[in-house]
Amino acid sequence: MNLKLIVALVSDEKTDAVIDAARDAGATGATVITSGRGEGLKPDKTFLGLDLTGQRDVLLFLVAQQRAREILETIAKAGQFDEEPGSGIAFQLAIEDAEGLKTQAPTLLEEIEAQL
Repeated sequence: MNLKLIVALVSDEKTDAVIDAARDAGATGATVITSGRGEGLKPDKTFLGLDLTGQRDVLLFLVAQQRAREILETIAKAGQFDEEPGSGIAFQLAIEDAEGLKTQAPTLLEEIEAQL
């Protein structure tokens, strides 16, 4: 089975919307890593050494290759990545092999067969 890993870095207030959108587009699950920090073109301002920026979450989606582009575009739209500077970024990586997908494999295979 060909898989892709979609990694989305989003502001924490958009996490739930992005996960819901990814599920609606065909993602079968997500892993959330909370309290990340990032910096764009210009460093964010601080006040007496305290960060004024919101926290970011790292969202990981392991998806079937055939659905990856659609899910990636749906995530970007839900997170408003192109409309709001600093709202997030998402990208996909090819996965050579994976284990631990026994419960999700039937659903992934059904989706792949439906598209063929």
